[in-house]
Amino acid sequence: MSTKTFSVRRAKPDDIGMLSAVFDAAWREAYQGVIPGVALERFIAKRGPATWRGMIGRGRGLAAMEFGEHVVAYAAYGRARDRSLTAEGEVDEIYVAPEYQGLGLGSRLFRAVRNDLADHGLARVGVWALADNARARAFYEALGGRAGPEAIERVSGSCLPKVGYLFG
Repeated sequence: MSTKTFSVRRAKPDDIGMLSAVFDAAWREAYQGVIPGVALERFIAKRGPATWRGMIGRGRGLAAMEFGEHVVAYAAYGRARDRSLTAEGEVDEIYVAPEYQGLGLGSRLFRAVRNDLADHGLARVGVWALADNARARAFYEALGGRAGPEAIERVSGSCLPKVGYLFG
């Protein structure tokens, strides 16, 4: 009998194909109707293997959640990149493959990366969510995030309002 479990670990170069598949499916599912269709497809198309190799090697955290030998979610994180977020650490991206959503994996992954940030002295953590992405906003609010700064995100030529959520 085999037992498969969910585990969180650092992403590695062998994960690039699976990370890309999670990204593509999660973005199409999460942002359809939020990001204009052409802009969404352009942005997804830009995220090729070179981008993933750079993300793995650039020094920011890239955590992969796997089930068995398959990556089903990931989170990119590190020092806050934008001072307007008013946080020390930032979760840049957190996505779960659509077929694994609703199982609590996103919450578990968020806690894991938040703990890693805290272990590196980055206790106040922020994350951006598009203002029109009600599901993402509800997710961060359910985790205890407090709405904070607002800004504009440019995605393939579209300007979209976003809201920062602060933790800690």
